[in-house]
Amino acid sequence: MPLPPAPSRRAALLAPEAYKASARARPVENLLPDPETVAIPASRGGRKSARNDEAPIEMGAAPALIQVETRSRTPEPARTPATAPAPAARSSASTRGSRSPGSKTTASAPAAAGASRSKKAAPQGPAKLFVLDTNVLLHDPTSLFRFEEHDIFLPMIVLEELDGHKKGMTEVARNGRQTSRTLDALAGVQGADIAHGLKLDSTGQRAAGGHLFFQTAPLDYSLPTSLPQGKADNQILGVVEALRKLHAPREVVLVSKDINMRVKARALGLNAEDYQNDKTLEDGDLLYSGVLALPPDFWAKSGKNVESWQSGASTYYRIGGPIVPQLMINQFVYFEAPGEPSMFARVSEIREKTAVLQTLKDYGSTKHAVWGVTTRNREQNYAMNLLMDPEVDFVTLTGTAGTGKTLLALAAGLTQVLDDRRYTEIIMTRATVSVGEDIGFLPGTEEEKMGPWMGALDDNLEFLAKGDGGNAGEWGRAATNELIRSRIKIKSMNFMRGRTFLNKYVIIDEAQNLTPKQMKTLITRAGPAPVPAPRSSAWATWRRSTRPTSQKARRA
Repeated sequence: MPLPPAPSRRAALLAPEAYKASARARPVENLLPDPETVAIPASRGGRKSARNDEAPIEMGAAPALIQVETRSRTPEPARTPATAPAPAARSSASTRGSRSPGSKTTASAPAAAGASRSKKAAPQGPAKLFVLDTNVLLHDPTSLFRFEEHDIFLPMIVLEELDGHKKGMTEVARNGRQTSRTLDALAGVQGADIAHGLKLDSTGQRAAGGHLFFQTAPLDYSLPTSLPQGKADNQILGVVEALRKLHAPREVVLVSKDINMRVKARALGLNAEDYQNDKTLEDGDLLYSGVLALPPDFWAKSGKNVESWQSGASTYYRIGGPIVPQLMINQFVYFEAPGEPSMFARVSEIREKTAVLQTLKDYGSTKHAVWGVTTRNREQNYAMNLLMDPEVDFVTLTGTAGTGKTLLALAAGLTQVLDDRRYTEIIMTRATVSVGEDIGFLPGTEEEKMGPWMGALDDNLEFLAKGDGGNAGEWGRAATNELIRSRIKIKSMNFMRGRTFLNKYVIIDEAQNLTPKQMKTLITRAGPAPVPAPRSSAWATWRRSTRPTSQKARRA
């Protein structure tokens, strides 16, 4: 017997009809027409009539692939049989909207999981049919599972192009091989039927609720004579045109990374979109800033319920109220109001309805200078507090040119390597992206090849070696530079794969030029630090510089 639906309100009782509902298999639409009936389009019926008149479809000998549904408490009125039923767009009850009061609820998961999923806004309308271009699969091998409840269609020419790109050691070739393995895993699931679509969640990808369809029969379409029929892009456009006519009024959308192909699709009256799943925010104002300003009446409203205590050089405040849900761990908060003392703190703990704020160390004072560097504004002080904290494993800094990102990260690293001996050495790397034309191959070793790209490092080391006085003499400055450079290793990102950095302080400069995969590769190189004191148990401290004018810092 299927699971009963979850109660609609607190302390609500289930109706007796909910326990007597009979489970039946959900019919799956066949996207490809029968070759004998291609020229005779069937009239499309509604979702309810299609389910009433069509017999349940057997999904082989694997009952786990059948989605079980049960009726809700409200009985549905009797429906008259349709004269010419036709398959309509599927709609999963757990994720799709456009439901009546007597709609169906999914019973394939426990009631607790269903209650948690019900908090998310359900998309409206029937499921769409997305036709993927080859470049989308080569760009992101996991793009098959990024379309939630919607269905995916792969033309035969896409499989041919995937086969042509699988050889080689490039990232495109690796993505092509990964996509082929994913398709093979979906087709190899017990009970899978390509004719009726492969369930995208059959391999454990629960975020994907749709089906994957392949082109298993020729489609009838006509394109303008100006478009060569033998070109792969034009064949994909023809498939989209045929599917749009065959499954009207269901929305068929072409997804491609090729701008010209999207333009041609729109010129032919077809829906086309770019693959947006892995795109980053282009507006810097929408990035997480890591800073929250407390309201001017914060102490007036929350001062009576605040607990405070002293531990070392920091003061801690335990606060509550409506501001707690807005806070995040390691987020900075500040309070500035005329006639009242200012407060700058960091969120060190969040527990249920309370949060603990820890006051910051003032690195703007000369007695707290880090390798002779003092902070000049509020944001630089935030960054230095994070860079000098051994409990913070990952720090990202964003800001315009000249805001001191590289200088702060390097000063904090030298202090913790040479003075505190918390780390053994500094490893610095950056993306080798030139501003103008490339000057060609560079001679020498790995560090010598990376030397021209490390002009920012040389400039900052020259400033840090001088210090405030600058009276150490020529010999003293040379000795200092030699000592500093002996603890700084310049590495190329091309040789980072397979390495593990133990007890190292790693700086990634100009990280906005890295791809998501390159960033993931670098971050996963960090290993645990040795246990014996006084070494820190933190993995590593990282630094990322991006273009937007904001400051971001969070704990990994």
